Formats: sequence, C-alpha cells, structure tokens
Amino acid sequence: MSPQKETKASVGFKDGVIDYKLTYYTPKYETKDTDILAAFRVTPQPGVLPEEVGAAVAAESSTGPPHGIQVERYKLNKYGHPLLGCTIKPELGLFAKNYGKVVYECLRGGLDFTKDDDNVNSQPFMHWRDRFLFSIEAIFKSQAKMGEIKWHYLNAIAGTCKEMIKIAIFYRELGVPIIMHDYLIGGFTANTSLPHYCRDTGLLLHNHRETHAIIDKQKNHGIHFCVVAKALRMSGGDHIHSGTVVGVLPVAMGDIHVWYIPQLTEIFGDDSVLDFGGETLEHPWGNAPGAIANRVALEACVQGRNEGHDLATEGNEIIREATKWSLELVVACEVWKEIKFEFEAMDSLDQ
Repeated sequence: MSPQKETKASVGFKDGVIDYKLTYYTPKYETKDTDILAAFRVTPQPGVLPEEVGAAVAAESSTGPPHGIQVERYKLNKYGHPLLGCTIKPELGLFAKNYGKVVYECLRGGLDFTKDDDNVNSQPFMHWRDRFLFSIEAIFKSQAKMGEIKWHYLNAIAGTCKEMIKIAIFYRELGVPIIMHDYLIGGFTANTSLPHYCRDTGLLLHNHRETHAIIDKQKNHGIHFCVVAKALRMSGGDHIHSGTVVGVLPVAMGDIHVWYIPQLTEIFGDDSVLDFGGETLEHPWGNAPGAIANRVALEACVQGRNEGHDLATEGNEIIREATKWSLELVVACEVWKEIKFEFEAMDSLDQ
C-alpha cells in the first residue's frame, strides 16, 4: 500500500498512538500489478467479538501447544483433579545433592511434580547437570516407593538457543518427559525453537514468566498478561505460569496455601496446575508432611465437589472435615489459618 502523501510529517511520525487513517489509510488507492494482497473474510457467530475471531484466524498459522492437556494426563496417568506440585525453595543456595533430597521428600509426600524456580539455572555451587542427575534419582526413587508417575520440571534456560537445546537433549536422554523454559527471559524466538524440538521428540514444555511484572504491572503502560499468554500459546507451550487467582494449562502459584485450595479448585477446575512452594516446605514437620497436607486437602475438595458440594461456600468446612484423617493437614491449617497475602498496591495508579 502506498503511503499517504497528504499527511504532514509532524502528524504522521509523531510519538505515540497515531490514528490509523492519518498514516496508513488511503481511500483512493488503486492496486498495482506488483502488489501482494492478502484478503479474507470472517463472519463471526452471534455474540463472538471480532477481535476473538481475528485471533482464531491468526492462531491457525501457529504451531500452538506441542501436545495438549490429554497427552500430558496420559503421560502422567493423572485424571479427574488438578495437578499438584511444589517449587523447590530456597531458590538459590542449595547444593545439588540437597536439592535432590528436597525433590524426593516432596514427591514421596504425594505431590505429582516438583519444579525449578525461575532463578535456578546453572550456578557455580549447583551446575545444571548435577542438579538434573540428583533430581532424576529422586524421581525414580519416589516412583518406586509410591507406585505413581512423578515429574520434575527442570529449567533449560541458557545464554544461547544452542546451549538450551543441548540441555533439553541431555534431559530427554535421562527419560523424563517434561522440561521448563523461562519464556520472557529467553524471548519468543527462543521459545519457539524449543517447542519445535519438544514436538519432534515428545517432550512436554512448562513455561515460566520471569520479568512479567515489568510488562503487565502498570495499568497505563505495557501489555496485559492475557495477551502475553495468548502469544505464548501461539509460540508453543503446554503450560503457562499465570500466577494465582486469589489475586494452554494455567499454573496457579505464589502465596497460596491449604485454605485456598477450595477456591482454586472451584475457579480453575481440573485442567490446571496448583503449585505450592514455601507453603509446602514451611510445614513445621518437614517437606514430606507439607506435601501430604496439600494432597489430602486437594483430594477432599475434589471429592466434595464431585458429591455436589459448593466449594465457594463450603470449602473451609470440607478442609476442616479432612483434618480428622490427617494430622499433617491439622498442623498446616493451624500454621496458615491467619495468613492472607493481600497487600496494598505499590503503584498509585493501581489504587
């Protein structure tokens, strides 16, 4: 399309958002033989926004999530409830052997998975190869003890795409079917390269979102996280780390504990991931009891929902009833009963 010659430079190239018709729209433009045209017509169904229709058309050209929810449930052999996990803490400071020990204790306690945190990649005190090996040992030992399939999401973020793929290859050869990538740190190009490899080799991909607040925190600037999440879905990824609601496959994490499980189960449903970090590991009796408490609470909520109870109004009572069968849950409920993660906005524009 030819540029609008009548538009003044001071108007057409001024900073900020410019009216479309001032710079691009030419009503009397006539096509030329050398033009390349891309035209299609979309007729939305009643009640469907044009923006959503356009997004659906754009998504047809994307690879999308490499596998999907059903494939993941098949690989993990988990059905009928959200996946339950834990981010290993502290983020920095553990040696690889101690890191693997924490992974084992959490998985032995009944969690479906554990995961690296965003800042855990490869440090002098814990090289990624050492962490991978001890984590894999923890997975296989916990599977043998519990009779369930267990996972650990290992962070493959690296300085280059070549190094990232090398890490993914090493992990796949160890025999565990999921890997993690910090997609905002790596960038969308790198994050598209990794899903291509995952699709070719059968790996699942969990996507973290470090630095997201720089992009989506301010209301008058940046990109809404829903847009970032949709862009990731088009780039490729089986999980999107979305954060918790109490504030692809959404991953609720951050400042959630056993008393929030009814709300999270009600809001997200079964096709979600509930990830408890410090709220698992800060159990007074240890890591495994913390995992047991979370699993008992989740199973009680799922059972109550399936029996017809309203988790929004009866959730706390369901948790209290479950404490009769689990001392670990009794202690966890006592620890977290008065704690709420509700803070005033730091940005005056958010108030």
